[in-house]
Amino acid sequence: MNFSEVTPPASSPLSVPPLLALAVRPLPLLPLEAVLSIVLLRVCREHPRIFDRLGVHAGKRFGIKPTDLPFAFLLAPAPPRPRLSVVRNLPNDLDARISSPLAGLFGLVEGRLDGDALLFSRDLVVEGDVEAVLALRNAIDDAQVDPMAEIAGMFGPLAEPLKRALQVARTVVSSSNPSHKGI
Repeated sequence: MNFSEVTPPASSPLSVPPLLALAVRPLPLLPLEAVLSIVLLRVCREHPRIFDRLGVHAGKRFGIKPTDLPFAFLLAPAPPRPRLSVVRNLPNDLDARISSPLAGLFGLVEGRLDGDALLFSRDLVVEGDVEAVLALRNAIDDAQVDPMAEIAGMFGPLAEPLKRALQVARTVVSSSNPSHKGI
């Protein structure tokens, strides 16, 4: 399936500060992919039924593009071993593509932001198999995944301090841009 290059506006209030996006551009993707793969396996272990809700869509491939960062994610949730890859560019042979600033994607996963509101504000673009994307969204909502807790949980006794540090970082980024209300 060929996707148009429809992306949310670059000046979204949810966008990562441009200097931060520029700073991460030269970083290698393999360490990020390794960490995210561990997080995905941890989510699957803690929420073993997360992908049951996908039903016929479990074998689909989802491209997730944070529009404010120089990389994207390729999610293949097929049991028994879901896979998450980090890539510079998404391939065209995906079943669905989801594009939003990183804060929008995190807000959706955490349940803090409403997907419909993000769609109407054009901060979220969904292309391809919309039914599969809705099934993915429902699976994540049902599991009540907390990505900050999952990432922090990898660090054992440092989990709580790291979680607080991530929450402080979110607050700092939000307060640096007055339009980041509630993020």
